[in-house]
Amino acid sequence: MELDKALEYAVILAWDDLMKVTNACSARAEYRSAPGIAVDYLSIWSVNGEGEQNRVCDYWTWTSSAHPSGTCFNNKFHSHQLGLALDCILMNQDKFTRPADACAEGLVLVHPPTSDEYTEAATWLSGVLGAAPNVSRTEDKRVATL
Repeated sequence: MELDKALEYAVILAWDDLMKVTNACSARAEYRSAPGIAVDYLSIWSVNGEGEQNRVCDYWTWTSSAHPSGTCFNNKFHSHQLGLALDCILMNQDKFTRPADACAEGLVLVHPPTSDEYTEAATWLSGVLGAAPNVSRTEDKRVATL
């Protein structure tokens, strides 16, 4: 599966949480990574009907004095489902592909999902969680606020 599709599924699974706080009309995942190089930082944004953009969370694959590793939600938002999906994806990046001609700036746009898209995303995540070697199946203790 392509990395962008997996990130789309992660956002779809958190859509209800996004709607509760941000009244999202769309969302996007942004990351920087050349093909063949692991993503070390990712941000998720929501956009409401007036075009207002809200950063939902950041994800770092490494810890520094400036930030913890893992999902860092903003003050208004939290989604265990999104944190779990991002952990699963970014801790197992070698299982996902990117096109050879992909640019370094990754962008995944997500619009309100249909019930079929939600079911597809949920089915995918439950299958991946069973097969992923690097995923915490407990409550994410690394969640911090921005």
